[in-house]
Amino acid sequence: MKYGNKKLRHELKYYISYNIFEELRSRLRYVVKPDKNSVNEDGYHIRSLYFDDVYDNAIYEKLWGIHRRDKYRIRIYNESDRHIKLERKSKYGDYICKESMNLTREEYEKIMMSDFEFLKQKNSQLGMDFYVKCTSEHMQPRIIVDYIREAYTYEHGDVRITFDKRLMAGVNSFYIFNPKLVTVNAIHNKAMVLEIKYNEYLPSHIHTLLQLESHQRSAISKYVICREEGMYYYKI
Repeated sequence: MKYGNKKLRHELKYYISYNIFEELRSRLRYVVKPDKNSVNEDGYHIRSLYFDDVYDNAIYEKLWGIHRRDKYRIRIYNESDRHIKLERKSKYGDYICKESMNLTREEYEKIMMSDFEFLKQKNSQLGMDFYVKCTSEHMQPRIIVDYIREAYTYEHGDVRITFDKRLMAGVNSFYIFNPKLVTVNAIHNKAMVLEIKYNEYLPSHIHTLLQLESHQRSAISKYVICREEGMYYYKI
C-alpha cells in the first residue's frame, strides 16, 4: 500500500514470554531466514536516541491514539559508529512507514551540539524535515532505547519477524556512544516484544506458526515505555 510516495507496511506487536519465544523460534527456524545483520544466535544490539518537542507531542499523540503521527530517532547497531541512521517512523492508522538517511559520526556530533545547518545540504526531505522540527519546534533528545533484536525474514510478502529482548532505558546520558551509559529495565514482567511487519499479506502458514490467534495484540511503543521509565530519573 502507498500513501503519496511512501510505502506503507502492516505492523503487529505482541508481548510474549520467554517460554513462548523459545517455542516460536524453534518452529520458525525451519521456514524463515535469520536476518543477515545478526552477529550471533542472539541477534544484534540496537541503540536509538529518540527526540521529542517541548510539548512531548510524540509521546502524547501515541497515548491519545492519533491516527497520523511521526517519531524521529538516531539509531546505531552493536554500539558501533559504522552505520548511524537518522530515522522517521510514521504511523498511518494500522500502517507504518520508516524512512532513513545515513549520518557520519561528525554529523551526529553536530546534532548533539544543536548544529543543524548541514541538514539543509543533505538533499534529503527527511533531513530537511528534521531540521525544521529541531529549529522551529525545539525538538530535543529525550531518551535512549536499548535492546537486543533477533530477526527473521521471509521473502513472500516481505515478512519481517523480530523478537526484541532485554528492553532497557538509558538514564544518565543522551549520548549513544557513552561507554558509561547506565541502563535500567524498561519491562519488569520478564516479557519481550514480538513484532511482525509485512506488505500486502501475511502468508497463512507464517500466521499459523506464530499462533497469532492465541496472543493479544498490543499497541506497544518502546519509546513510550522507556520514556516513562526515564522520567523517574530525568524528571522530564
